[in-house]
Amino acid sequence: MNFEFNLSVEELKKRTSKEYLVTKKFLTADSPEYVSLKDGDKQALKHLVKAAEIIEKINMQLDCKYNLDFKNFLEQEIQKGNKQAELTKILFDAQKGINAIDSLSNKINLAKGIQETPGKGVYPEDLSKEEFHSILIQMIKNGEINEVKNILTQRSVVIRNGKKLKGIDYIDYFKQDFYNVAAELEKASEVSTNEEFNKYLKLQAKALKTADPMLDAYADKQWATLQDTPLEFTITRENYEDELTGTIFENKELVNLLKEHSVSPVPKDFLGGRVGIVNKEGTKTLLRIKDFLPVLAKNMPFNNEYTQNTASEQDTKQTMVDVDMVYAAGDCGAYRGGITLAENLPNSDKLSLTIGGGLRNVYHRQIRFISDKEKLQKMLDEILDKNQHQYYLDEADHWFTIGHENLHSLGPKKGNERLGKYSNIIEENKADMGSLAFVDLLTELGMYTQEQRKQIIVTFITDNFLKSKPALSQAHRVRTVMQNKYMFDNGGYILTEDNKIFVNTDKVVPTAKKMLSEIIRIQIDGNIENAQKYIEKNFMWTDQMEIIAQKLQKVSKTLNGKLETKLADFLLEK
Repeated sequence: MNFEFNLSVEELKKRTSKEYLVTKKFLTADSPEYVSLKDGDKQALKHLVKAAEIIEKINMQLDCKYNLDFKNFLEQEIQKGNKQAELTKILFDAQKGINAIDSLSNKINLAKGIQETPGKGVYPEDLSKEEFHSILIQMIKNGEINEVKNILTQRSVVIRNGKKLKGIDYIDYFKQDFYNVAAELEKASEVSTNEEFNKYLKLQAKALKTADPMLDAYADKQWATLQDTPLEFTITRENYEDELTGTIFENKELVNLLKEHSVSPVPKDFLGGRVGIVNKEGTKTLLRIKDFLPVLAKNMPFNNEYTQNTASEQDTKQTMVDVDMVYAAGDCGAYRGGITLAENLPNSDKLSLTIGGGLRNVYHRQIRFISDKEKLQKMLDEILDKNQHQYYLDEADHWFTIGHENLHSLGPKKGNERLGKYSNIIEENKADMGSLAFVDLLTELGMYTQEQRKQIIVTFITDNFLKSKPALSQAHRVRTVMQNKYMFDNGGYILTEDNKIFVNTDKVVPTAKKMLSEIIRIQIDGNIENAQKYIEKNFMWTDQMEIIAQKLQKVSKTLNGKLETKLADFLLEK
């Protein structure tokens, strides 16, 4: 295919400049965290980085079928001395693909004529929602139930098969690549110093050689038990990017047919590879909340109507680690207007949770570090009442994130898929409001001091303002707008006469509790129309948000970011 550049050299120079493209720096080859590792773990780390790099290649194809060809095109043009290709490659590597979205919610297309489709690279690019539904209905009526199940599993790539569709498990679709990942994991397991970690690597390698979801379940179950390991490796599988599968729940005829034949459609997984070194001191801080999880579970709204992962003091099934990052490949490393601070996996659609598996939280230390303190202070001077500057603390955002990730483990798990394209928005909203709703309880229990309580509340409200209104497909940002409006409507904050945020620290937690109850009710009921109405009611870009957005744009011109992975680069060259 012949590619054309979509962004001009002038636009590329702007977007790749230091002012517009922030850099998150991962570990270097001389980092004490790496230097202090035992030799076996150093050798293992090299194989884990290689495995993650192959996963990135796979995910690029899941993201857009043109990504690899465009990457090759850029590399060839760079060899010819093409400056436009060189600048485009910087953005391509940062967002890990042709198509992305920046912090102002602008769609970024690096190749002219190649637009992002709702089905990304996991569905035929010319497949419309209407045709998708029609084909599925006809296949069900023809009795092709197993074929439909293969199409609607979270782990298949869907292709056209005449007038029908066909789902191919991604282990079979990318057979050689997954085999190569498995080979690297097996090599790592031969030299790594931790027996439990090696057991996980071997189970995961086995799961990458055979298209059997239960093999992944066994690997996930072992992974979720890992607590005291020197190294971190995860194949992340999350379904935020698939915007097509969820539309099924808008078609009542199709929903009824699927229900009649016990077929549960699940959005497609996109894959990431995370490699790091476990930070023991940071992990100790995380583990403080573990003792409180059973209490939080008992205080969740309507907790008698569902089963939670964290059910009792004897069986919390929740591990958590703070990780110094070496590499973030594929979906978990794609810097598209932002990048995740932590992940709580496996998600509720994974089989391991049906065979007694638990959950594991992994926090990304280098992602949360503030790279420009001076810019941060300018932001505070511009948008936050001066009397509350004392309560803004970037570390408080980390404390809040600990609550957010653990709240994913609480609340209803079954039936969320019935909320279709709204399920991720509702779930992320639940995790945020749950984290905030329990701040007072955790303060009473001794997790936080009174000052830390105020720091969490003020920092959350301040950080909850965006630079522009997001698109509905941006679950993480949509829920931010919803919460912002809800907080203002319920007195959680006001804008002063000079248009600065002033947080009412006594009203924020009760407001979060109220919103959390409404969200949990929607999840329990599993009614997509109710979810849609709730989001439409609260997803409103208000005058207050626009005032602060203009101020934020004035202070920060950052549109995107990139990862600097010097240790990973060093290991890949060895």
